[in-house]
Amino acid sequence: MVFFIIFFLISIHPIHERVYTSQGEEHMDYHKVLVVDDDKDSRDTLVELLKGEDFEVCGVDNGEAALQLYKEKDFGIVLTDLKMPKIDGLQLLEQVKSISPQSIVIVFTGYASIETAVKAMKLGAYDYIVKPFIFEEIKIILQRAIEYQKLQNENIFLKQNLKAKYRFQNIIGDSKEMEEIFHFVEKIANTDSTILIFGESGTGKELVARAIHFNSDRRNKPLISVNCGAIPEDLLESEMFGHEKGAFTGAIKTRIGRFEMANGGTIFLDEISDMSPSLQAKLLRVLQEHEFERVGGIKTIKVDIRVITATNQDLEKAVEQGRFREDLFYRLNVIPIKLPPLRERKSDIPLLVSHFISRFNQEKNCTVKGLSRECLEYFMKYPWPGNVRELENMLERLVILKGDGTIEVSDLPEKVVDAEVEPFPIIIPDSGISFDMAVSEFEKRLILQALEKTNWVKNRAAKLLHLNRTTLVEKMKRINLNKESD
Repeated sequence: MVFFIIFFLISIHPIHERVYTSQGEEHMDYHKVLVVDDDKDSRDTLVELLKGEDFEVCGVDNGEAALQLYKEKDFGIVLTDLKMPKIDGLQLLEQVKSISPQSIVIVFTGYASIETAVKAMKLGAYDYIVKPFIFEEIKIILQRAIEYQKLQNENIFLKQNLKAKYRFQNIIGDSKEMEEIFHFVEKIANTDSTILIFGESGTGKELVARAIHFNSDRRNKPLISVNCGAIPEDLLESEMFGHEKGAFTGAIKTRIGRFEMANGGTIFLDEISDMSPSLQAKLLRVLQEHEFERVGGIKTIKVDIRVITATNQDLEKAVEQGRFREDLFYRLNVIPIKLPPLRERKSDIPLLVSHFISRFNQEKNCTVKGLSRECLEYFMKYPWPGNVRELENMLERLVILKGDGTIEVSDLPEKVVDAEVEPFPIIIPDSGISFDMAVSEFEKRLILQALEKTNWVKNRAAKLLHLNRTTLVEKMKRINLNKESD
């Protein structure tokens, strides 16, 4: 025997664990172990000892056979000798890791050297053990390796879930307005240009910002969010740029700010219009020079970040009124994105309703089937001043209270049922409005309402509008309403 194994007969719990992918399927079985050693006595002894600990173990005498067997079966752990003919332990380690980086590979040898140990660790070995070794040592190493790999997989799982949450396809909407935004965002995601997102509260500005980040080259770096309207003005500067110890009363230690945290990644500044003039000047410098100093500090800190900002106000009017710096506005407004309010994309409401009910059924363990037809009609008429966020919150409440079955009109809040709204509210902004565009939009909404009311049966929709069917079809083509009906 080239080496001997000493073990103590003590009672311990089995140390194998199962690791699952983000889809919940078993991905790597750390209960299955492959032992590779050209010394038969040593190999057989280690195989028997591991079987006694409830592992499923296979033993082979060379690296070539080990590699073939590894490709055929789901081994989570490989224990390999270093010196072997044809394919040695380091070559086997390298190939196993290229097939599955999550595999645990432990190299053991009776011919130890610092050079081979360093090379093994660089190639991805979890550990490097010198013969002779105690079996208890192997068990402890395996316990630690499996626990470490479990944490690694959980981390991957959480990151995949986070990224999946903010993929473009999970921003719900198939209206023309949202399709245009999807295409536009796809084009600019990989640029480093500054983006300014306009939209009313609840339209999904932060969701779009996160989608941009997680679909950009900076996706593996931090995304840091700051709500400029939620932090008191006297604290916002410290929050954004950090402070040095003793910079002000209560600054008992140095603290890094959000810009430093976001280095290499993206910073999202929501409600940018609420920022004070002095902070606007400092932000302008960061955009121009990519540097700043902490509050109370003199050291200049360089950062590499992408800046995405958002507002629910008219910044151009704020510039005219002297509340917002003109030079900063133009720095921020390199790529503007305007998110439409829900009342301007009501064709998305059925899709959003279906999405939210499905999500809350799963989260709240409910079995709500959906909205009744009459209930959906009320949803289509309601103006949704709180936009998608209001719709989401209302559906969460309705799903919880209903529990199962179909949500009926009697389940709706009074404000939805009693809402008296103009069918097509038109607001003329201070900058004026195009009469032709307003008339065209009115015509489009009128036709769309008739089509939705008749389940897209064109003959019936034409009768509702007192039009010939051919006239309706021509108007639909002109305004690009091409959804199939019959």
